[in-house]
Amino acid sequence: MSTETSRTAPDVAAAETFVAATGRVLDRHRFAFHLRGATAGPVLRALEAYRTDDGGYGHGLESDLRTPLAQPGHVLTAIEHLDEVGARPDEDVLDWLDRAVAPDGSIPFVYNSAFDAPHAPWWSPQPDPPPSLHMAAALAAPLLRMRVEHPVADRLSAYCWDRLAHLDLGAGYEVRFVVGFLDAAPDRARADAALREIGEHVGPEGLRVRGGTEGEAQRPLDLAPWPRRPARLLFDQATIDAELGALAGRQHDDGGWDFDWLRWNEAVSCEWRGRVTVDALRILQANDRLG
Repeated sequence: MSTETSRTAPDVAAAETFVAATGRVLDRHRFAFHLRGATAGPVLRALEAYRTDDGGYGHGLESDLRTPLAQPGHVLTAIEHLDEVGARPDEDVLDWLDRAVAPDGSIPFVYNSAFDAPHAPWWSPQPDPPPSLHMAAALAAPLLRMRVEHPVADRLSAYCWDRLAHLDLGAGYEVRFVVGFLDAAPDRARADAALREIGEHVGPEGLRVRGGTEGEAQRPLDLAPWPRRPARLLFDQATIDAELGALAGRQHDDGGWDFDWLRWNEAVSCEWRGRVTVDALRILQANDRLG
């Protein structure tokens, strides 16, 4: 079992060795793109392995959801990775989303087609899947950042605004993705007002995850990871500086970072550690903390 090191600056070489030894091919290419100046092409080709015949993404791209069929969670993960390397979803992906998102802009968290595939408990489908503000906001945010001009982006955004008054401030992940939506929303006056209102309920330690593991939380850098972005309204700079130091110190002696949610499958845990290691380095790099 690896342990945290309490470093003040990350060991990038050790992280590279960790990702090379345990990470998915996708995350090895993400590391190379962000830390070694590689092009986006290998990341895009790695994502193609997860494409489905109906235009979406599947095959366990969202590591906790192992179904090969397209699901909102898989498509979300793909769009997030496209966004981080400066790419955009193609028309097939947008058409898949257009079919998946209801006329009112709602979308379920998970479809029933995931029922027979291995999955983490929170991905268990319901017989009649309800709409998910969490998923709608998570999908809307990168589409807004990429300035995707498509009716599905407009529908998702309208749904998020309509449901904002019903945000469950005790649901850490839902708050995280709504903050991401507000961070990307083009109506800055409206979005900043909503961020300030949410900020009244978020302390310097972030938000505990109700029903999660002991210590599971959405920390300030989960809610507002990027400098010079509107979501930083939620925290003062001293809080961010302390969190950046803590993030560097959470690198383990094997070179990787770990996650705080439920570990339900060891193979999946290896996949997640590779992804969150690259994610941690991206955040530290963007905040000038690579040493």
